[in-house]
Amino acid sequence: MATTVLTNSFPTPSLDRPFGVHLWPHFSKAFELVAGYPADEFTFAVGTTPMSTLKETSIFVAVYYTIIFGGREMMRNRAPLQLRLMFLIHNFYLTAISAILLALYIEELVPTVVCKGIFYAICHRDGGWTDRLVVLYYLTYLTKYLELLDTIFLFLKKKPLTFLHSYHHGATAVLCYTQLIGNTAVSWVPITLNLLVHVVMYWYYFQSARGIRIWWKEWVTRLQIIQFVIDLGFVYFASYTYFTSTYFPWIPNAGHCAGEEFAALSGIIVISSYLVLFILFYFATYSKDGKPPSTRRTLRRMSQAEVNSKTTGLKTDNASVRARKVKA
Repeated sequence: MATTVLTNSFPTPSLDRPFGVHLWPHFSKAFELVAGYPADEFTFAVGTTPMSTLKETSIFVAVYYTIIFGGREMMRNRAPLQLRLMFLIHNFYLTAISAILLALYIEELVPTVVCKGIFYAICHRDGGWTDRLVVLYYLTYLTKYLELLDTIFLFLKKKPLTFLHSYHHGATAVLCYTQLIGNTAVSWVPITLNLLVHVVMYWYYFQSARGIRIWWKEWVTRLQIIQFVIDLGFVYFASYTYFTSTYFPWIPNAGHCAGEEFAALSGIIVISSYLVLFILFYFATYSKDGKPPSTRRTLRRMSQAEVNSKTTGLKTDNASVRARKVKA
């Protein structure tokens, strides 16, 4: 009897409730507090929904680049700001938002994938483009603008603004926009993997900002690379399926795949560039033993050698002066 009561007191996971409870009703209530209507009543309409046009997205991204590069110049002759508390808050809420969205995606997608298969989930409009998924896609898209604050912290703290970081943040906002208006059913694959990576990454940043030494820093980059490899496998497959079934039906294919052509091409180009850039970043940052590359140590040795040479030269000059005084 006690065992039965104890069992009933804990929610049991099931196919339609992977976490033991239905998350969507709770999310919908929270959504209503902000938007004024339940999440199920949300409709994405280009030109009506905020940040739903290419003009709005382009302006926001242009302002982003203007601020970060202008801000870097503004901070050039100023002392770096600490901003520890703000940085902690920033990384914590991005960790929480990513985890909540990921859980909602899992709740929505697990029944579809298990009952109707992975192909249905990534290629059929009713599999990967449900009304609830559109709500989550849109909210994920909006978080990309919150993530732009990462770069603001970098230049205020006078950290280097790398091409990879600056390009990645701006391009991701545009990529999410193209997929949102392109109705690509496969969108949930790169998005859920990206959210998983962000849970790990922003948690790492949060803990590091607290002064906690994290040994698995290198694995954050490795996880990002693995993410892009899996992304491209699904995106290439969905794109191949779409283009062959539409234009070359005589070529073997799995059938039609939902989505617009420009969205498919955007996904292929941008995610492929991410994979190349992150691989280059990985090899430039970590050597085989996982330590900083020897080039950095070489530069430090060069700097030390330069200081030593200046010191030696100064001693030689002083000795020459004393010798000339003796001769005089």
